[in-house]
Amino acid sequence: MVIGVPKEIKNNENRVALTPAGVLELKKHGHKVYVQATAGEGSGFADEEYEKAGASMLPTIEEVYDIADMIIKVKEPIEPEYKLIKKDQLVFTYFHFASYEPLTNAMIESGAVCLAYETVELPDRSLPLLVPMSEVAGRMAIQEGAKYLEKPVKGRGVLLGGVPGVPPGKVLVLGGGVVGTQAAKMAAGLGAQVTIMDINLNRLRYLNDVMPANVVTLFSNEFNIRKHIEDSDLIVGAVLIPGAKAPNLITRDMLKDMNPGTVLVDVAVDQGGCIETCKPTTHEDPVYIIDDVVHYCVANMPGAVPYTSTIALTNATLPYAIQLANKGWQKACRDNKPLRLGLNVVNGKVVYKGVADAFDLPFTEVEDIL
Repeated sequence: MVIGVPKEIKNNENRVALTPAGVLELKKHGHKVYVQATAGEGSGFADEEYEKAGASMLPTIEEVYDIADMIIKVKEPIEPEYKLIKKDQLVFTYFHFASYEPLTNAMIESGAVCLAYETVELPDRSLPLLVPMSEVAGRMAIQEGAKYLEKPVKGRGVLLGGVPGVPPGKVLVLGGGVVGTQAAKMAAGLGAQVTIMDINLNRLRYLNDVMPANVVTLFSNEFNIRKHIEDSDLIVGAVLIPGAKAPNLITRDMLKDMNPGTVLVDVAVDQGGCIETCKPTTHEDPVYIIDDVVHYCVANMPGAVPYTSTIALTNATLPYAIQLANKGWQKACRDNKPLRLGLNVVNGKVVYKGVADAFDLPFTEVEDIL
């Protein structure tokens, strides 16, 4: 199979979909890999490293899309890329369709095969291709939140860990999945007083067992959320419904109950956000303020630490990419149910229910396509 790796063109997206090590593995299976020149520079991988691993370098993004049977990316295609995607071309990347209708319509129109990292799902309901970036984003949520709590950037002026004689900051984490767990661990490590909320009692029992003493678990409902936002310094939105839009757990009217300078970090922003006042921002312009509350809503948080993120992502995606390349997408998805769940849009048909429901589109069972 001919595999193309374009350079990411989303604002401040420094990750690349494949490391030189990944190229070498695909080459060992007999596949041709074309990488756009300088695609890996932002992650610390030079063109020479890709060439040494066996990749052929192409100067433009247009040439990469034109030659490839399968495109491997990091972020969803943005508008300049829509016209480059061909009928029957397999595009393997994060799509987050349910949060953006124009992308969904463009991919339906393209006739491409869109296989989304974020909906590949194992029998235990875990999301193996989302986990590594969720781990990065969860840890970064605290790193960025702590920074924006500083007074010069309009935060409350609170040091999360406190100092002797001064109480630590209070962190509220909404969601006890991978993002929430990593955020709580980081905040606890800094010495903050952490509350983590979820609606899954079994998950709360597990977190209660493994978290340090400065992390408290609490069942998530509107009453508890409203009570805890009143004195939280940093609130992390970490709620995910696979393939569907995140629910709004914090509404606009709740902002008035927060202290001025409270920081909201909505990690779910690329799925629509779990905070009503959330809108996607960029690393270039990451925050905005509504009702004296600081909102950090960068949709590609791991892009700020691309060396770590690129290696972590390739570790997870490469085994699936090899299956797709070796067998072709149809046989690979027939043989591998978790991979089959990654199919979202195929040849103009929506085959993932969460996406169809989000925009009231006709839904086709994936088995009918395969």
